[in-house]
Amino acid sequence: MEFFDTHCHIHFDDYEIAPKTAIIQAKQAGVTKLLAVGCTVADSTAGVRLAEAEEGVYATVGIHPHHAKEYNGDKVAMRELAMLATNSSTVAIGECGLDYYYEKSPKQAQKAVFEEQLQIALDNELPVSFHVRDAFEDFYPIIDNFPNIQGVVHSFTAGTKVLDKVLDRGFYVGLNGILTFTKDHAQLDMARAVPLESLLLETDAPFLTPKPHRGNICEPKHVVDTAEFLAKLRGESLADIAATTTRNAKELFGLA
Repeated sequence: MEFFDTHCHIHFDDYEIAPKTAIIQAKQAGVTKLLAVGCTVADSTAGVRLAEAEEGVYATVGIHPHHAKEYNGDKVAMRELAMLATNSSTVAIGECGLDYYYEKSPKQAQKAVFEEQLQIALDNELPVSFHVRDAFEDFYPIIDNFPNIQGVVHSFTAGTKVLDKVLDRGFYVGLNGILTFTKDHAQLDMARAVPLESLLLETDAPFLTPKPHRGNICEPKHVVDTAEFLAKLRGESLADIAATTTRNAKELFGLA
């Protein structure tokens, strides 16, 4: 079986495991491809460099909403991001979006930087890795102004009503280790309801380590544990989940 971790941050400076080691261990577990996801221009650059050096690794370049205040109005930085988007190892823009749960950047800054990245995605015909937390009501009107954008709502934990609106826009849904330890039945109901053809697997490493590995740093190899949990939750075979989610990822990120 082949698995694809569509969202991890093993290229971060403070990641506790050497990226090459994490990649080797992932491949030993059947995770043949992974995306190194950027949150700033600096770590987007690091992700691109890792992807250039390692087979099966690809990069997404973007600015997380937490960092929007640092980049709002910075034309030089946005040009750097736009240049990174043209690299052959870059397969998506993000993670980018809106986060009103923590609101570490003002809402208007988040919106402005998000819109700039959506334009970069359109200009380069790239999909987007969306980060949306407690902000869907502002997310919808922004995204609807950018027709033909494709993407995945990463680390999706909202209920089925939000799920329906996301699916109506043709987006994929990224599920991770949260589902293995959540006590929120609405999240589990959502995980059952996601159509398999719209599902992607992710880890968000080093965060959100799934059971039974809680207390350890999350690694791309742990995407298999999430897949196993979802297979039992949804009443589907692990082989079907592995094959379909991997195919979905390859199609979205232009790797088919």
